[in-house]
Amino acid sequence: MSICGSSATEKNTGRRKAGRPLDAAKRATIVETAAHHFFHHGYAATAIEQVAADAGVSKVTIYNQFGDKRALFVAAVECECEKMRGHFSMDAMPQGTIRERLTAIGEAIFAFLFRPEMIQFERRIAAETEADPAIGAAFLEAGPWRMKQGFGAWLARANVAGELHIADPLLAAEQFVSLCKGMGDLERRFGAEVTPEQRDRRIIGAVELFLAAYGNQRSSGHHR
Repeated sequence: MSICGSSATEKNTGRRKAGRPLDAAKRATIVETAAHHFFHHGYAATAIEQVAADAGVSKVTIYNQFGDKRALFVAAVECECEKMRGHFSMDAMPQGTIRERLTAIGEAIFAFLFRPEMIQFERRIAAETEADPAIGAAFLEAGPWRMKQGFGAWLARANVAGELHIADPLLAAEQFVSLCKGMGDLERRFGAEVTPEQRDRRIIGAVELFLAAYGNQRSSGHHR
């Protein structure tokens, strides 16, 4: 079950909510409605009363289920991160040589980070984090850190299979993503266009460097 329809925030905090639990569909409606308000209008400008009215529930129901406005915001962050991770699945990557698979992953990383809604989401989270660092921590936990764990596990399996030689898969995961991005994420934040040629050059270069550091040349698909 996705975070949008579950009580992941409650599990993380260990805090017991008052009132009868909502069914998954109603809870998902509340979180989706709250996410729309938070990410379009900002945290301060979002009122629980308006979220409740748009979700078709009472204000008391929201307070009973989430505790407070901050907890509802964290649930909305987790929900949005869950949806975004749906656009980047390690299980959906094509098969082939390790070079071909890393290239496909690099292309997926680049496409994921450059989605307009991802850029807007990151900007909103950054703005809210200035007022409350806990918001940034919730985003990192639900999004980037969880994705790093998934990619690190994929690299660890490639290591066991003898396709790569990596002592620290989580560090290697960070390195590969950084190589693929280059200055791309900095450029996108300030509105610069990244051409397909620039994208391809960065990804090819990232794969080359990564395999030079961690690759088994016999399984990399590269022949000199």
